Amino acid sequence: MHFQSDCYDHALFICTPRWSLQFIVVSLVFFSFYYYIILFSPLFLSSSFPLFLSSSLPLFLSSSPPSFSLSPPPQLLVELDGFEENEGLIVIGATNFPDALDPALMRPGRFDRHVNVALPDIRGRKAILDHYLTTITVERDDNNQIVCDSDIMARSTPGASGADLANMINAAALKASTDGSKYVTQMDLEYARDKILMGAERTSAFITPENKKLTAYHEGGHAVVAMHTPGAHPIHKATVMPRGRALGMVWQLPTGDQTSVTMRQMLAEMDVCMGGRVAEEMIFGSDEVTSGAVSDLQRATSIAKRMVLLYGMSERVGKTQHDPDRLHLLAPETRQVIDDEVKLLLTQSYERAQKLLKKHKSDLENVAKGLLEYETLSGKEVQDCIDGKKIIRTT
Repeated sequence: MHFQSDCYDHALFICTPRWSLQFIVVSLVFFSFYYYIILFSPLFLSSSFPLFLSSSLPLFLSSSPPSFSLSPPPQLLVELDGFEENEGLIVIGATNFPDALDPALMRPGRFDRHVNVALPDIRGRKAILDHYLTTITVERDDNNQIVCDSDIMARSTPGASGADLANMINAAALKASTDGSKYVTQMDLEYARDKILMGAERTSAFITPENKKLTAYHEGGHAVVAMHTPGAHPIHKATVMPRGRALGMVWQLPTGDQTSVTMRQMLAEMDVCMGGRVAEEMIFGSDEVTSGAVSDLQRATSIAKRMVLLYGMSERVGKTQHDPDRLHLLAPETRQVIDDEVKLLLTQSYERAQKLLKKHKSDLENVAKGLLEYETLSGKEVQDCIDGKKIIRTT
C-alpha cells in the first residue's frame, strides 16, 4: 500500500508474524527530506543481506534531495516479487514525493493499492485543535470547559496540515508565556494564527508617514474591491503593519473548504489584485504609482494564464489545455493568441477595478483613514468603515 501523508516522507515497512523463528533487523536511513524504515526479517537469514546494506549506505551521505528518481535496493525489489500469500507478509510504504519514486518500485504486483491522504478538512482541523488544546493550559470557565473556540480557528485555517496546527498551538503558548499569562486565551490563538499565516509583525520597522499613507490607500483599494465584487472571498483582516516582506496586506478567507474554483471567483480575485494599483493611481496620480503592486500583478497574471492555458476559459484559445512549459512547441500564431487572451483578461480586470473604485471612492477614503488610525482592521471593522460607522474597541 502506498500512502501519501504529511507525517513523514518515505517509509517502507516489512514485517512478519514468525517472531520465534526469525530475527527482525531495523535499518534507519536518513538523507535530507527522505528516510527509509525497513523491517526486514528474510534478508537477515540470506547471504544477500550485506549487499542490501552496502546499497543503502550511500544514502547516509546525501545532503540534499535528489533531482532524479529514488532507486530502491535491488534486493528489495527481488523480495517484493518473491512474496507469496502463505508468507504472511504485509508491505506498507509512505511518501510525500511519489513522483520521485523509481518506476520499478511502483510496478504492478509490488504496491498495488494507493491511498491518498489529503490535508484535513474543517472537521479534521477542529479535532486536531481540540486534541492539542488538551496538551496546554488554556482558559476554562466555571464548569472547567475550554473557553477557546476551536471551531473558529478551524474555519480560519483552510489548507493547514496537522503540523501547521500543532505549530500554531505552540506559538500561542509561547505568546501567553511571554505576556506572563497563566493560560492561553482565544486572543493568543488568533495572534499565533496570524503570525504563522500572515507573517510576524515588524513593529521595529520605520515607516515614513508618506509611505504609510500610500500603503493605507493601496490596501484600502484591495479591501473596497473585495467588499463590492461578487465572488470575492470575505475579508479577514486588513493591515498597514509590516509583516514579513510586505508593508501591508488584505487577508481574505473562504467561507469553507474549497475543492474547486469558479470562473467568477478567479475573475474576482484578479480584480482584488488590481485594486491596489488602481487606488494608487486615483489618489496620487499615474506618475506616483509604486512597485508595491509587483506581487499583485504577478498573482493576477498567474490566474489569467491558468484560465487560458489550463482551464479552457478563453473563447479564442478554446476548450483545450496547453502545458506552460512546452509553449515553445506551439505555432507562433497560437502563442500570440494565448498572449493576447492573457493580456485581455488583465486589461478587463484593471478596468473593472477602476470603474468600481471611482464609484466607491468615498468608501476608499473611509477605509484608508481607518487603517491610518488603527493600523489593523478586522473584516467587520472594514465593513463598519464603509458604512460610515465608528469603530469601537473594548481593548
